[in-house]
Amino acid sequence: GVPQGVKFVVDLRAELLALGRSDAAAKALSEDLRPLLGAWFDVGFLDLVRIDWKSSASLLEKLVAYEAVHAIRSWRDLKNRLDSDRRCFAFFHPRMPEEPLIFVEVALVQGLAGNVQSLLDARAETSDPGEANTAIFYSISNCQQGLAGISFGNFLIKRVADRLADEMPRIKEFATLSPIPGLRQHIDGRLKTEGDDVLTSAEITSLVPVIGDARGAVAVRKLLDRPTWWEVPAINKALRPILCRLAAHYLTTPDAKGRALDRVAHFHLGNGAVIERLNWLADTSANGFRQSYAMMVNYRYKLGDVDANHEAYANGRIVASREVRALAKG
Repeated sequence: GVPQGVKFVVDLRAELLALGRSDAAAKALSEDLRPLLGAWFDVGFLDLVRIDWKSSASLLEKLVAYEAVHAIRSWRDLKNRLDSDRRCFAFFHPRMPEEPLIFVEVALVQGLAGNVQSLLDARAETSDPGEANTAIFYSISNCQQGLAGISFGNFLIKRVADRLADEMPRIKEFATLSPIPGLRQHIDGRLKTEGDDVLTSAEITSLVPVIGDARGAVAVRKLLDRPTWWEVPAINKALRPILCRLAAHYLTTPDAKGRALDRVAHFHLGNGAVIERLNWLADTSANGFRQSYAMMVNYRYKLGDVDANHEAYANGRIVASREVRALAKG
């Protein structure tokens, strides 16, 4: 065969997908290639490889280029993500040994992590991985556009969890710290279209001392429009229960087909995870506020329950912790 033949077909499909937005023939051909690539990239053929600071410079550069969730800002940032209390694993295909297909970044910590800035803080001291009891999956990035629609993420999380459980028996909990990409749009939409019906009477009353010139949904929208509203303790305290309730409701309410409204939730619930905990001011980057008013969520993978949870979700039931359910009810 052609040297680099597998990579050639993957790159060809990436170009066809880009052309397919405006060209029906390209779109049809990219769809024809999908089952072929699906067979070539069957998860049974893939190697799970740990990437660390000793990996080749060209591979490390690819991590920087492909990281899709939390941009890697510098070599120091990258080194921090590959430190002794961190893990990075990728799937490779034997015919594309230089090219990761998908990679996951993991932090080895004690208890659930609730803030991504502290997780990514390159100045923070490295903790002893031997003391860790929890593995936090905080970033998953697909690397090959030509493999769009061919899913590896679910297998990657399970393989990495199994490997860590083997190598580090003290680690008993596996969870993510995940963005909620559709949340802000959802909250803004509800405040606009449903007005005060979105809020409970207690919530409307709680806003009165904080903002005198508006009430109800209009008050919430005005407060959220203030730059750095979260730094004003009274506003933070008034908005937190409202936004957390709306977020929990968004995550636990299925659409007409029984699927989660949020694409990241759909991915993890489909893998058999549970919506475990909502985190307030968990990603205070500009992107965190733009996506979800800085909220993030932990999806928990309880290895013994994954199959039952996957089944429940396939039957239209969203599995969430008591804490998240209670938040959604308000």
